[in-house]
Amino acid sequence: MAAVGAKAVPPTLLSLCLQAVAAHLTADAAGAGRSGGRGAHFDGLVQEHEEEEEEEDGGHLAPEQVAEALPWELLHQLASSLPPFALELLHHGAHARCCSSTSLTDPDGNRRGTKRSRCEDFNTAWQALFEFRWPLHDNTGHDDLVTVDWQQRYWEKHLQECLDEAAEAALLPLFRGSIGELSMSDKIMSSVYLSENIAQQYSRLSYHWTILGSYARCLRFQNVLCTAEVCDMLQHSRLETLVFVRVISELEVNGVCLLLSCHAKTLLSLEFIHCQLYPAVMDKVCTSLRQPGSQNYKIQSFSIKSSRIDESKSLTTSAGLLNLLSYAKSLQLLSFNDVKMQPSFAKMIIHTLLESSSGLQTLDLSENNLAGWRSTVDRSSTSFSSALKSNTSLNSLTVLNLRGNNLQEGDMEYICNILAKMSNLRSLDISDNPITDEGIRYLIPFFELALQRGNPIRKLRAENCDLSSIGVTKLLECLTPIDKPLDMLSIADNHLGSSVAATLVKFLGSHVRELNVEDIGLGPLGFQILEKALPRKVNLSHINISKNRGGMGTAHFISRLILQASNLVSVDAGSNLLPPESLEVICNALKQTTCNLTRIDLMGNLQLSSAIFPAVFEFKKRGKPILLVPSQQGSCAPYDADP
Repeated sequence: MAAVGAKAVPPTLLSLCLQAVAAHLTADAAGAGRSGGRGAHFDGLVQEHEEEEEEEDGGHLAPEQVAEALPWELLHQLASSLPPFALELLHHGAHARCCSSTSLTDPDGNRRGTKRSRCEDFNTAWQALFEFRWPLHDNTGHDDLVTVDWQQRYWEKHLQECLDEAAEAALLPLFRGSIGELSMSDKIMSSVYLSENIAQQYSRLSYHWTILGSYARCLRFQNVLCTAEVCDMLQHSRLETLVFVRVISELEVNGVCLLLSCHAKTLLSLEFIHCQLYPAVMDKVCTSLRQPGSQNYKIQSFSIKSSRIDESKSLTTSAGLLNLLSYAKSLQLLSFNDVKMQPSFAKMIIHTLLESSSGLQTLDLSENNLAGWRSTVDRSSTSFSSALKSNTSLNSLTVLNLRGNNLQEGDMEYICNILAKMSNLRSLDISDNPITDEGIRYLIPFFELALQRGNPIRKLRAENCDLSSIGVTKLLECLTPIDKPLDMLSIADNHLGSSVAATLVKFLGSHVRELNVEDIGLGPLGFQILEKALPRKVNLSHINISKNRGGMGTAHFISRLILQASNLVSVDAGSNLLPPESLEVICNALKQTTCNLTRIDLMGNLQLSSAIFPAVFEFKKRGKPILLVPSQQGSCAPYDADP
């Protein structure tokens, strides 16, 4: 009854006025606020409103008038209640009034005609709109120290959604019309207008690009959008990143080249996914990237993924690509991931980079078939061998990814000759290559040389390389003396057995920060060795010991690690056959200290359950539970290590 009897707080005159202004701006943005249905074309906003003010009798309230009349506090309150297009209208009005007023000064040189010394900042309102529309959007790629332009991010993502929706419609077999004339769905329109009375022309794709295209920086294009018409729509954009998907036909290639030519001056990153980029096509693409009237390229990142770059039974290499690698002095990242690359092609790429003294920082040649590198080099001309013996180098390269290339132990001898040219290499990934212990032995001299130079490797991945405990022991003995922090080492998915534990525990006393020993067959004995010999001070931040079937020994090792690794942040210990009593052992350690620990993942251990040991919920960090445990016994799929 109290709720029924409670009186609603009556609106104030101020709130009613702000609501009326908001409704007016919203209707105006949707083209329904004035006779004739004229909407806001933002590029000519100021001029249009000034003309209307002269023609009308004063009944129309222009956005710049609103921005000038209201103090910042009320303007901010108004902005928080506006839909995106209305906020855009107000944003431009405030900017126009700010810019025009800077030229108005009194006889003493003081500014007049404005109460503000700077243009209003609506970034908070734009951020709220962005997070409301895309609440699950991942923002991890943005630096917290850099101010995000939420207005630009909002409209860029909006334009990408418009492109994706247009691509779906254009891919239909019966589609024969103009892409620019496609109307956006009610879902998209309602999210930016919040009005039922929207002029028809404002729903067209071309209209959105006409007024918002300048916000686009990073875009993804399906093949059907690679046309001259779409290129014309993007003429006012300053594109920095382009991603093309499923480009195959000659018509699509021509559209891509047209887009690249139009934006070569601003383009920094280019990526192709699921495309056919045979040498003739690659020549066209690389030529389109060239700066007008010169041999220079502005591109900084060039990536091809899950595509074909070689025609069958052809040894032809794109001259345009080699030219780009030779003259693109700004190129920092080069990636050929899963492109059916042959050893001869890889050799040519590295040879060109060596000869051109490239400033490349990251080279990704992963998921190709480079087996037989040794025989390919032996059969080739002496130019590549000469380059390896000369003073040429790739000193700028810091990251090399050779994962999943079917490299054999014999190939590693020549790979190491190439590595010797990379004196500043910090990260190396050779996972998923059956190089065996012999391949690792070839690598050890490189690690020792890097240590002598004072530039030791910082990240090494050697997962699933058919290594034994003998080869890994040699590797760990080589890496242990490094006095600089080793950021990460992963030797997961190699059947090493418990015999590697004695060397591994010594390595834990080094400066390693992240260690991945998932599924290496430690077993109860291996964990027992690790627990008993664990150094008093361990610098680890992250460790993955999953799928090692350690049983109770795993729990004792984790509890000891919690007490002796003050920098520990996370532990992955899933699928280790932990018994129920292991939770008490781990919790007892957590009662003594949690330090920086945020997560201990025990999922996949079928005998564990938070239902039978609710004390696991007592330990939290920033409101989230530290221990991740199955809710019920047997609720996780068992891990089966048998082949």
